[in-house]
Amino acid sequence: MNNNAEIKKNFLNLNCEPETNKIKSQIQRILSKQLKKRGIVVGLSGGIDSSVTVALSQKAMGKDRVMALLMPELHSSDDTLDLSRMVANHFGVQIIYEDITQILEALGFYKRYNAAIQSIIPEYGKDWKSKIVTSNILESKGFTFFSVIAKPPEGNEIKKRLDLKAYLEVVAATNFKQRTRKLLEYYHADRLNYAVAGTPNRLEYDQGFFVKNGDGAADFKPIAHLYKSQVYQLAKYLGVPEKIIKRPPTTDTYSLSQDQDEFYFSLSYEKMDLCLYGKNNNIPAETIGSLTDLTIEQVQRVYKDIDQKRSTTKYLHLPPVLIEKVPEIDL
Repeated sequence: MNNNAEIKKNFLNLNCEPETNKIKSQIQRILSKQLKKRGIVVGLSGGIDSSVTVALSQKAMGKDRVMALLMPELHSSDDTLDLSRMVANHFGVQIIYEDITQILEALGFYKRYNAAIQSIIPEYGKDWKSKIVTSNILESKGFTFFSVIAKPPEGNEIKKRLDLKAYLEVVAATNFKQRTRKLLEYYHADRLNYAVAGTPNRLEYDQGFFVKNGDGAADFKPIAHLYKSQVYQLAKYLGVPEKIIKRPPTTDTYSLSQDQDEFYFSLSYEKMDLCLYGKNNNIPAETIGSLTDLTIEQVQRVYKDIDQKRSTTKYLHLPPVLIEKVPEIDL
C-alpha cells in the first residue's frame, strides 16, 4: 500500500463493530428514554444511506419493530422499487408501499415542474425526461450556476442554463416530493407509535443537502456523524446487499438519471469526504490535493465552497425562530 492510500485509510477508516454497537445502544436509549416510541419508520429509497439506516434500526429494535416505507412516483428510477423491496426483505422488516404520484398530481407538482422547464426549453413536453446539474466547482471561479438537461422521447439531449427564477421554481416543485414522503412517514409513525429515522450522512447533513420539513425532518438521525465513505464501510459490515453497495449515489428526484455529484457536490463522494475531513481537521490543501488528485487551488475552491454551503444552508438546521425566548420545560 502506497503512502497516500495509507493516509486515506487512516483518515476515514471506521472500526465497524464498536461503531455498530454504539449506534445500536444509542437508538435503544433514544427511543426508550427520550422519544418513548416502540419502533422505527424508515423511508427506504434503495440507496446506501437508507439501507444502512434500516439495517441499524433492525439491529436495535428487531425486525418486527421496523417499518420500511416505499414511496415511488412517476419520475422514480425503474429499479428503485425493486432495490428497496430487496433491502427490506433482506433484513426481514415490515414493508408498506405508497405510490405518491396521485398526491403529487393533486398538488400540481408535474404541471409546475414542466412549466418551469418550459420557461427555458419551450418545446419541453409530455414523455420528455430531464434533470438539473450544477457547474463544476473545479472549473468555475467564484460562483455556481445550474443548467437543465432535457431529453425528448426521440432525439438528442438539450442542455440550457437556468436563470434564477426557473431554478428556484424547479427546486420548489421537486421539494414537494420530499415533503410528501415525510407526511406519509409521520402518518405511519403516529398510528404505530413509532419514531421516524432520518437518513442523511455527514456530508449531506453538514452541507445542507436536504429539504427542510422534508427529508431533513426526523426524530433521530443515526448516521449523520458518519462520512459517506464510512457509511459504505458500515454497509459491508452489516451485510447490505452488494447490489446496493455498488449502486452509484443518486438523488432519484428527476426523470433522467442523476448522480449526486452532478446536482450538488461537483465531486465524487470519496473526494468530497476527504475535502470535508481536511476542512474539519485543518489539514493543508496540499495534503488533501495529493490524496484526491486535485491541485492546491482546486482544494482551496472546495474548502471555500464548503464554507459557502454551510452559510447559505444554515437556516435548514434552525428550529422555528422565536421573537422572545420561551423557557423550556425540563423533562
